[in-house]
Amino acid sequence: MTTTAPETRRGAPPRAVRRRGGVMSSAGLYLATAVAAFLFLVPFYLLVRNALSTDAEITGEHWKFFPTDLQWGNVGALFDDSSVPFARSLLNSTVVAVLHTAGVLLVCSLAGYALARIPYRHANKVFYAVLGTLMVPTAVTFVPSFVLVSSLGWVDSYRGLIIPGLFSGFTCFLFRQYFLGFPKELEEAARVDGLGYWGAYWRVVVPNSLNFFAAIATITFIGGWNAFLWPLVIGQDPSAWTVQVALSSYMTNQTVVFHQIFMATAISILPLLFVFLFLQRWLVQGIAQTGIKS
Repeated sequence: MTTTAPETRRGAPPRAVRRRGGVMSSAGLYLATAVAAFLFLVPFYLLVRNALSTDAEITGEHWKFFPTDLQWGNVGALFDDSSVPFARSLLNSTVVAVLHTAGVLLVCSLAGYALARIPYRHANKVFYAVLGTLMVPTAVTFVPSFVLVSSLGWVDSYRGLIIPGLFSGFTCFLFRQYFLGFPKELEEAARVDGLGYWGAYWRVVVPNSLNFFAAIATITFIGGWNAFLWPLVIGQDPSAWTVQVALSSYMTNQTVVFHQIFMATAISILPLLFVFLFLQRWLVQGIAQTGIKS
């Protein structure tokens, strides 16, 4: 007695149906990825296209995919403009972003490690106080911070641009949550070898947490590079401008220099692209290791 296979009785084989469904889902995924990539790249195309154009081509009625004559001279004109020290502003932003990132990593990681590991009966109260700072709007502390910095004579200086922002409640919170999930066995082994809290932190915890440190460093560097309001107030002299303040100077109530704005913007994002592309692997791994524990 012979029986008919289920595939012949019920139509298409289940495996073929699954294969067809898998192909359709993969095609939809690739299509969605292509659309997302296109939408992501359009602003960069406009940035480069307008940076290498004249103001007439940027504001003209007839749109061209790329200008007929690429205006590479816009690069030289940008750095030769005596009214805006753009090269100096790039240097200032680099120094501020690098030192700000290093300071935040040191201060907040130490604070987070202390809150996570050092037994202290008021540790939770201190932690909740740190979380409370996240609820205070920046505008509330802006004026007192400026008065303090001004009284110390730190206006138009790197100290005024960097030191007030060395502590971040949110970054401290992230470090504390990360260290709560760090294997205690490694630290206990370090204490058996005679290391204290500082030795365990510096020689055991930090070398085994480089992914997370890199993730926080990337986010902090981008934030420091893009900071605008505080550098605008502290950097009153052009020699103390950061790149974001320099960019704002190309747009005034009387004139808007389009090609300089686009060229300056294109150049200013190059360090961010380099940092992100170099650290993106550690950024993803570090965020994946953040773990929220109480």
